[in-house]
Amino acid sequence: MSVPETHLSAKPDLNGQPIERVQRDGVEYVVLGTAHVSRTSVDAVKALLANESFDAIAVELCESRAQGMRDPEAFKQMDLFRVIREGKAGMVAASLVLSTFQKRLADQYGIQPGAEMKAAMDGAAELKVPLWLVDREVGTTLKRAWHSVGFWQRFGLLGGMLASVFERETIDEKEIEKLKQGDMLESAFSEFAHESEPLYRSLIAERDAYMAARLREEAGRSVTANPCKVLVVIGAGHLKGLCEHLRIQQADPSTTVEQLAKLPPKSQWPKWLAVGVVLLIFAAIAYAFHRNTALGAQALRDWVLYTGGFAALGALIARGHPLSIVAAFIAAPIKPFRPGIPAGGISAMAEVWVRRPRVADFESLRDDIVHWSGWWTNRVARTLLNFFLVSLGTIVGEYAAGIHILKSLF
Repeated sequence: MSVPETHLSAKPDLNGQPIERVQRDGVEYVVLGTAHVSRTSVDAVKALLANESFDAIAVELCESRAQGMRDPEAFKQMDLFRVIREGKAGMVAASLVLSTFQKRLADQYGIQPGAEMKAAMDGAAELKVPLWLVDREVGTTLKRAWHSVGFWQRFGLLGGMLASVFERETIDEKEIEKLKQGDMLESAFSEFAHESEPLYRSLIAERDAYMAARLREEAGRSVTANPCKVLVVIGAGHLKGLCEHLRIQQADPSTTVEQLAKLPPKSQWPKWLAVGVVLLIFAAIAYAFHRNTALGAQALRDWVLYTGGFAALGALIARGHPLSIVAAFIAAPIKPFRPGIPAGGISAMAEVWVRRPRVADFESLRDDIVHWSGWWTNRVARTLLNFFLVSLGTIVGEYAAGIHILKSLF
């Protein structure tokens, strides 16, 4: 195996954009570090394509993000029934929250984040050279980030994401400077990515290693005995880490990619805690019936009223249709006997059935959710809001019912 070499190179027409060239296994990787909100980065990509010849172009995109750039209107074909049924409501909501951050950037600075990636994709099509999508799927990255932090840090993440939705002020220059030297996902999670080492590892460091392995994997598939020159367009925050991995990685690239693309195993203790709480409550209800039939009936009534009431309150706060409120009230008390779709999912599907989203709701979705009121007026956003508030209400209702029942018995 050849020894990797690296050296810096700068050209006047790149306007100071960082660029590094790495030789690895007969392939020259020209790695351009870009700012996701800078026209200068777009110009730098175009300048490199005009002045040098490349056999392939690689970009810091996964398939889903690339598809979103190719067809920005594709989300209008989203099947909400299927999203809710398959348990993907959380991922869709997280993607929408991230899009609100990007929308505010676009409105404030007049350039769509990721425009330099789009320029590289267009360049590959025009030059008829292969386009390599080397980033890890954003859904996998978000799930690994979520599972990398502790229980209480997750509340901080949720709070930060909600704050990014309801924030109306312009994004200050300090945040923009972070973006110019960092990463879009890292910036969207603000200070959490800097203060949490596990979160930083999931959002940045793992992707550095993943993208380096993907470059080696793609090069191994397409390069024979002839040297190859590849333009790699990535955020400036990944430049140092990716090039370092290109120099030192020795493991089989496919193995590295497979390992870093795995979804983390779900933590079992929250599940067992929830099961334990419900079993304790049911044991208390059984004990109440053993002591007195009337006392048992009262305990069972309390279970229904608390779980159903709080779930229905969640649907009411989401301004759900009366049918979705009733569905929440009925589904929540029988949740322990009905594994699968949660009460929030049943209520949300009732909302979709009664108030089927219109084409206009999908068309205005990205604009509507930038303002907090849009989550209640847009039918797509309101359905997702219904899902989360009913699910949260069900959990609160279970604990409230348990406390009340135990107090009445002892």
